[in-house]
Amino acid sequence: MYADEETIHRILRDSGDTWAVVGLSDNRSRAAYGVAEVLQRFGKRVVPVHPKAERVHGEDGYASLADVPFPVDVVDVFVKSELAGAVADEAVAAGARAVWFQLGVVDTEAYGRTRAAGLDMVMDRCPAIEIPALKR
Repeated sequence: MYADEETIHRILRDSGDTWAVVGLSDNRSRAAYGVAEVLQRFGKRVVPVHPKAERVHGEDGYASLADVPFPVDVVDVFVKSELAGAVADEAVAAGARAVWFQLGVVDTEAYGRTRAAGLDMVMDRCPAIEIPALKR
């Protein structure tokens, strides 16, 4: 219901190549680090968004979505579910085209608000799992 194949494919193929990864730091043991690496391998520009604003995978980091000085196409969310709704709202305010909540990140109210604002959204899935299958 929150991750139909058509929406997944549209986000991965048509929503643009600049992905803000919220929760991405230089901690190699975190899932966000590996997922960002996969996204880059498949041609996406990965923009780290983390309170530490660290440079990761060759890209400058920003403390928040509002601090990113250029358009972001997709916002990939690696924060706890209780914080994810605020990030989705920031993605709408920033003019993103889509929001992707990672595995285990679920907020049905945020999903409804984001979709009502006209953005594509996927919840509780991982693009690093979906994108290699798409490219086959």
